Amino acid sequence: MPGRGGRMIDRVLPNILSDRLTETRDFYVGLLGFAVAFESDWFINLSAPGEPKREIGIWRRDHELVPGEVRNPPQGVILTIVVDDVDTVYKSAVIKGVPVVAPPRDLFYGQRSCLLADPNGLIVDVSTPVADAA
Repeated sequence: MPGRGGRMIDRVLPNILSDRLTETRDFYVGLLGFAVAFESDWFINLSAPGEPKREIGIWRRDHELVPGEVRNPPQGVILTIVVDDVDTVYKSAVIKGVPVVAPPRDLFYGQRSCLLADPNGLIVDVSTPVADAA
C-alpha cells in the first residue's frame, strides 16, 4: 500500500555513529552475519547477504557530515535484528566477550530475545520468532 502522497518507502537505513568503525563492522559481520557492501574511512555500509535493502550504515562520529550537536553516544534506541537462532548468536557473543545486557528469554509476544551492546553502547535486540503471539 502506498504511503502518504502515493509514495512507497523503498529502503530504511539506520546509521550508527561510531568512534570504532572497525570494531562495529566486525560486531555486525562476525556476530550477526552482515556483509560489507561498501567501506571508506568514514562510512561503512553493511547488508544481509542476498538482501541488499536489509542494511545498516556506520558513520564515523566526528565526520564533517555529522553535526556536532548529535555526536553523542546512542541513547533511547534499541536496534532489533531477527535471526534464525538467537541462542547460537548469544553463545557466540559470550565467547567473543560481547557485553550481554539480558540473556535469551522467551517473551510474551512470541519471540525469544537477548539484548547485547554493540561497541558503541547501542543496545541490539537479537530475536527469533518462537510462536504466534496470543
